[in-house]
Amino acid sequence: MSPRKLPPYVEKNTVGRRTYLSFRRGKGARIRLPDDVNSDAFRDAYAAALAGDVQRAKGKTYSQPGTIGALILSYQRSPEYVELRETTKKGYQSRIEALRKNHAHRTLAGMTREGIKTKILAPYAGRPGAALSILKMLRVLIRHAVDIGWLKHDPSLGIKRPKIGEVRSWTDDEISQFEAHWPIGTRERLGFALHLFTGQRRSDVHRMTWADIAGETIRVAQQKTGAKLKIPLHRDLRAVLADAPRDHVTILNTAFGKPFTVDGFSQFMRDAIRASGLPLECQPHGLRKAAGRRLAEAGCTPHQIMAVLGHKTLSEAERYTRDADQERLAEAAIIQLEGGRKKNGIPQTGSKSLGKKSKTERKSE
Repeated sequence: MSPRKLPPYVEKNTVGRRTYLSFRRGKGARIRLPDDVNSDAFRDAYAAALAGDVQRAKGKTYSQPGTIGALILSYQRSPEYVELRETTKKGYQSRIEALRKNHAHRTLAGMTREGIKTKILAPYAGRPGAALSILKMLRVLIRHAVDIGWLKHDPSLGIKRPKIGEVRSWTDDEISQFEAHWPIGTRERLGFALHLFTGQRRSDVHRMTWADIAGETIRVAQQKTGAKLKIPLHRDLRAVLADAPRDHVTILNTAFGKPFTVDGFSQFMRDAIRASGLPLECQPHGLRKAAGRRLAEAGCTPHQIMAVLGHKTLSEAERYTRDADQERLAEAAIIQLEGGRKKNGIPQTGSKSLGKKSKTERKSE
């Protein structure tokens, strides 16, 4: 066999009397390949090596019984997965493929809490968001393994969720700064207003159409939760919409008149936020947080907030009311304290008199 006939990055190695083929790109590790370059096994392993799928290139298939790879196949064939919304499946896809590519060969019997931390999560050190996504996906698979009897317990129990920075609400000053920079009539102000005054996610805002508006309400079918909402149009949003062109089906469009993708819309809003001079912490999702904050500060109940934002549980909406209630209660407490001090006249113990004797005490000495 002439080396010139071998595919790129394939080497012929001789150890003693044994000759074998391996894949090596640059100074990377060698990956043993099947001997027959004309076989299906060689072609499959070579394609996997080119794609960086080391486990498949080594012949460790995704469906060996008792492995994470087999568990993934079982889960994807289960009613639990089949009945998921397509958007949810799409969100799972990259995480499932990451687990399949890097850990399909690992056995479920050998899975331990420490092993999950060191072998599966450790490569994401410094990327807490990615680590959290992988951990959540792994736990979905583990629950399936327990349900079908492949595992008796959850080996991920006790692993703390990686801490990621929470997107914060915009302040009223930041909202005013954006509005001052982007006047009504600009696409930036239109996207901003739809976010803030409907309280919806970017995945829903960029898909809104003029047909969704009926009278003074807008219909929303949330992509993430499937919730169907009908939200009254805030007067400030009505003013922005009245000045927006109705040349296309979707309310928001690119400079070329095409509907935004969700990622394209996110980048569009981030550029607009940066141009207005706001800090990096002001993210598009923070406008949804600001909508919830404003509803709570206006005295709305958790159920009312749920009706606008589309939350499924009270605990999600109560986060906003707790913060607003704390501020109102603290303000009322200080006002009451100050009122009580004024009613009593001179306070019983003023800070300036601490450590000093009263006039009566001095006279009695």
